[in-house]
Amino acid sequence: MPLIELQSAAKDYTLGDTIIQAVRGVSLSVEPGELLSVVGPSGCGKTTLLNMMGCIDTPTRGRVFFAGRDVSSLSDSALADIRLRRIGFIFQTFNLVPVLSVRENVELPMVLARVPAARRRSVAESLIETVGLSRFLRHKPGELSGGQRQRVAIARALVNHPDVVIADEPTANLDSKTGEDVLQVIKDLNARDGVTFIFSTHNPAILRFATRLIRLKDGELEDAPVQEAS
Repeated sequence: MPLIELQSAAKDYTLGDTIIQAVRGVSLSVEPGELLSVVGPSGCGKTTLLNMMGCIDTPTRGRVFFAGRDVSSLSDSALADIRLRRIGFIFQTFNLVPVLSVRENVELPMVLARVPAARRRSVAESLIETVGLSRFLRHKPGELSGGQRQRVAIARALVNHPDVVIADEPTANLDSKTGEDVLQVIKDLNARDGVTFIFSTHNPAILRFATRLIRLKDGELEDAPVQEAS
């Protein structure tokens, strides 16, 4: 069974008297263990597509299934629980809490999930070591480089052992070398632990990190939407 499945999924937004068709009838499946890249120019609907796949948005038309469950049939609390326990998120702006240390930022989803303190500390420190930041445990985000902050965000996305991690333009605010380093961390986690990743990008230079890619244009998949990344 696919982890995520979209069946002719579309999403519209209303802006005044105008209806904006952000995503138009997309059908695709994501299998466990994939490292899928959604590529396309800015404004093509990548973020909206990821939001539907991550149970942040529900489709205006069509259907989205997460682990076999129709997202549109679920309550807001059920969707919030899926986002907390089964989906990790990495954002281009990092979204770290500035007054918390690295370890506290990584622990935060576990606090919300009511994981005991000793377990939180152990899991957080293990993941921080995995992303190469053990000596920065007590540092605040403002004391870190952009690449280091994104590594913290990766660790935070993994703490609740999610089924999938969704990353929206995870290298957009990083220089090319740092961006490649961050993507290598993602690729290593995918290969070593089988973590499913879906990330969007408009940068064709980083496509080699994906195991599969789809191309989005004007809210639609292009004619040959699915292909193996080289």
